[in-house]
Amino acid sequence: MVTGRPRGVDDAVILRTTAEVVGRVGPAGLTLAVVAREVGMVPATLVQRFGSKRGLLLALAEQSAKDAGALFGRTRSEHEPALEALVTLTVESMAPMASPEMYANHLAFLCIDLTDPQFHQHALAVHQAQGQAVENLLAEAVSAGALRAGTDVVALARSVQAATAGTGLMWALDRQGTLAQRLRQGIDTALSPHLQPPDGSTLEKP
Repeated sequence: MVTGRPRGVDDAVILRTTAEVVGRVGPAGLTLAVVAREVGMVPATLVQRFGSKRGLLLALAEQSAKDAGALFGRTRSEHEPALEALVTLTVESMAPMASPEMYANHLAFLCIDLTDPQFHQHALAVHQAQGQAVENLLAEAVSAGALRAGTDVVALARSVQAATAGTGLMWALDRQGTLAQRLRQGIDTALSPHLQPPDGSTLEKP
């Protein structure tokens, strides 16, 4: 007797596939049948595990919140300079939105996050985890002398997050360059007034 695949497919694989499908068709276009077909199981098995399409998307939102912290840990361990790690963290966190169409589809998911309380708590957790990671990296950069002493890292972290969100939207509209290129430029612009001059001097205001 040949055994089926369903029990051998981890939830993590299902959720990764769900995220990929959301990127292609958006949350409205996602169906359990499409996800089930791509992971090699029947829709009824997804219903048993997640209850419904909403349950599957909630599980994806919850996993995204967990992944946000893990991404920071991995990025920090792989990149020594804090500001380099900051750029990598930002670019990797936006990697699923590699095309304007994918950006639009994930933006549609964000609209659910903003209007549905259960989804919102997970989206807020992602936002807070990313904000804390950015603050930590900026604080490290101050300690290392890459940023000026006395830099308000909390305010600067908010500026970096705002620049990230705004850059993504502008790129999806004007479609100039790649998202990664534009994000790097946006972060450089946000950080430039706070960078320590190479000679360690303090620039005086005119």
